[in-house]
Amino acid sequence: MTKASQQTRAVQIIVRNRQRVVQVNSRALQNFAERALPACLKLAGRKSAALSDLGEVSVALVSDRRITELHRRFLNEPGPTDVITFQHGEIFVSTQTAQRQARVFRTSLEHELCLYIAHGLLHLRGYDDKTPAGAAEMKRLQESVVKKIDRVTERAIHR
Repeated sequence: MTKASQQTRAVQIIVRNRQRVVQVNSRALQNFAERALPACLKLAGRKSAALSDLGEVSVALVSDRRITELHRRFLNEPGPTDVITFQHGEIFVSTQTAQRQARVFRTSLEHELCLYIAHGLLHLRGYDDKTPAGAAEMKRLQESVVKKIDRVTERAIHR
């Protein structure tokens, strides 16, 4: 496969619900992910951007128990977190953390999960949140992606 054809091939994204603790609308999250992926691909990629080179991105919705295991094993950090992204195309999202954060920020569970999916895609695009400036940029971009897709979805519904 030539370099040009590798760049133009489509990246697939699949959302899988791998937990039974929090009820989620997997179809709506799959729909969001399919729209968020091209929106993130349009953003200027960073030096280590893997997203455009991947054939598939897998989003796994998991429990706090599972994400805590991953957090400890791969990042040597205790406790649950919202999202963990691996550069080979796996994004793990904690539904329980999203549920708690939705209450704190007075948003919906679906909104929080969409933010986390966008956050994971931004990591795959090469963005990093290890510094305050990087975290602020990622927060701004993930919120922008979610709002843009919400506006497109609302326009389609009201036609």
